[in-house]
Amino acid sequence: MQSFGNFAILLAFVLCWYALLAGIAGQLFRNERLAASAQRASLAVFPAVAAATLSLVGLVLRNDFSVSYVAEHSNRALPWFYKVSVLWSGQEGSLLFWSLLLSGYAFVVLLSTSKAHRHLRPTVAIILSSVQAFFLTLNVFVASPFITTPVGVPADGSGLNPLLQYFEMVVHPPMLYLGYVGFSVPFAFALAALIHRYPGDRWIQITRRWAMIAWGFLTVGIVLGGHWAYTVLGWGGYWAWDPVENAAFLPWLMGTAFLHSVMMQEKRGMLKIWNVWLVFATFLLSIFGTFLTRSGVVSSVHAFAQSSIGTWFVVFLGLALLVCIVAFLLNRDFLKSENTLESTLSRESGFLFNNFVLLVAVFAILWGTLFPVLSEWIQGQKITVGREFFDRINVPIFLFLLFLTGVGPLLAWRRTSFNSLRRNFLLPACAAVALFVALFAFGMRDLYPMMAFSLGLFVVTTIGSEFLRGARVIAGRTGRNLLSAIGYLTMRNTRRYGGYVIHLGIVLIGIGLAGSGFNKDVEAPMPYHAHMQIGPYTLNSLARSENDNDNYSSESLIVQVFRNGQPYTTMFPARRFYKASNQPESMVAIHSTPLEDLYLVYEGDDQTTQQPILRAYLNPLVSWIWYGTIVVAFGIGIALLPSRKADSSPQIRPALANEEVALAH
Repeated sequence: MQSFGNFAILLAFVLCWYALLAGIAGQLFRNERLAASAQRASLAVFPAVAAATLSLVGLVLRNDFSVSYVAEHSNRALPWFYKVSVLWSGQEGSLLFWSLLLSGYAFVVLLSTSKAHRHLRPTVAIILSSVQAFFLTLNVFVASPFITTPVGVPADGSGLNPLLQYFEMVVHPPMLYLGYVGFSVPFAFALAALIHRYPGDRWIQITRRWAMIAWGFLTVGIVLGGHWAYTVLGWGGYWAWDPVENAAFLPWLMGTAFLHSVMMQEKRGMLKIWNVWLVFATFLLSIFGTFLTRSGVVSSVHAFAQSSIGTWFVVFLGLALLVCIVAFLLNRDFLKSENTLESTLSRESGFLFNNFVLLVAVFAILWGTLFPVLSEWIQGQKITVGREFFDRINVPIFLFLLFLTGVGPLLAWRRTSFNSLRRNFLLPACAAVALFVALFAFGMRDLYPMMAFSLGLFVVTTIGSEFLRGARVIAGRTGRNLLSAIGYLTMRNTRRYGGYVIHLGIVLIGIGLAGSGFNKDVEAPMPYHAHMQIGPYTLNSLARSENDNDNYSSESLIVQVFRNGQPYTTMFPARRFYKASNQPESMVAIHSTPLEDLYLVYEGDDQTTQQPILRAYLNPLVSWIWYGTIVVAFGIGIALLPSRKADSSPQIRPALANEEVALAH
């Protein structure tokens, strides 16, 4: 199986380079047969890489420790579902997984565009093959997962990193990779369209759809990573502005900017240069994030060990940027805007502000992430930028973005009259101010959380009024009930109303993030029958329990929880010792409600007294982050659905006409 895996990845390498070189030659010499042959070779890369991937997974499941990668990342007692996740737990396997996803994306793209966008298809295939060729070169010559164990065959492997032996790590990396890799597709279409001077209204739709898919995967992947950090690392938080966390967040921010500003190109023929570079930058930041994870230039719990592979990524990033610049300079006259900004009070202006603020966030996070590296290069001393820097800059930025999320639907294209703005702005603004005053009256004094809650209500009121306004028109003319009318309205314009649902999910996430301003924590020895108080909860230590299996041994504290003096629940924070890797790990106990999480960490025994140490956190509103992500994913699903065609019945036609008039004003 090892030999078969080596052969399959080498075959994929040969097919990919043939697809790249033959595709370029077919374009240069206008040889359609050669170009078609190149595209068929590009399609064949996917089954070849899939065969190599299945071979590696098979080697892991068979406990074949003659393969170095299997010996380093797996062991016999590891459950099978964690053995599957061994594929992306190390440098070599994760690069193979990247190649698998990229070849899968290319396979789907080339099949789905066999008729549509036929003029772009050969160039898109070349661009995707060039990215694929880079990763397959790494798979074959730099980081092969099929290398034989150098000194003998061990009886058992070193085991999977204990931090990765959690459900999220079976799902989180694939989601994140689907997002990272997925941005290669809009990059390929944008670059191909620029090279061929393809009309924007023809390529932008497919680019937007693929960007939305990649953005959705990346969103879910980032939040799953936050949930993993929250439930595994035992520090009571979910986001620490870690360099690798930031590396995933940067393309997310840039992709968000593109998905908003692309509407200006579709509606008004504006921001063509801006949109092309947003697509380019999103892809380049995805590769940059992969470089940070694998080069070892930054210290992170998420990063792989330091290696020379970072040089390859730097070279590839430089070449990709050079290609983007040359293509832009040769074709920039094709990207002239068809219209100009007519008024500050317009939806175009709102999108411009949104893009500007998102780019400020990108540059601030990028600067903070790279500052330790730059300071070491320049001064010879690594100066770390703390969480305070990121919070101080980004919290106001994200509050302003939340405000723009609510204002956007209130603005019309081209120009918004003051009367229209005042009429639409009044109810959301009053609701936000009323909540702010109420929070102040009830004793809240933290400005940022107060603003987050108030702006969240502002956005919810704005979006709710948008749904109700259109639904009432339809309900009044057709006799539908309001809920049915909302469903019909949503399916009539899935992109618009799916976007509103996404914004509602973002608001829920924002409320959950704002709750961190009220976190509490306490730490104390907890011998038997000792008590600890945190908020309304009293924690009583009852006993310890022990467990042992082939993979790990564990010790748990049994903690009885009282709320306001009444029995509430029993929790079991634990410590595990993983036998294969000889590593201890905390197992967090969390009792979650919509209002707050009670979070317990057994930190081991005091070295002097041998008494167990318990750390307790009380984290308000954390679950809103996870609920909000579900709403975002639901909204993405709606936005990706095709809009339903207009109903031609006599009862519906006038309702739809009135709906459009109502929404326009």
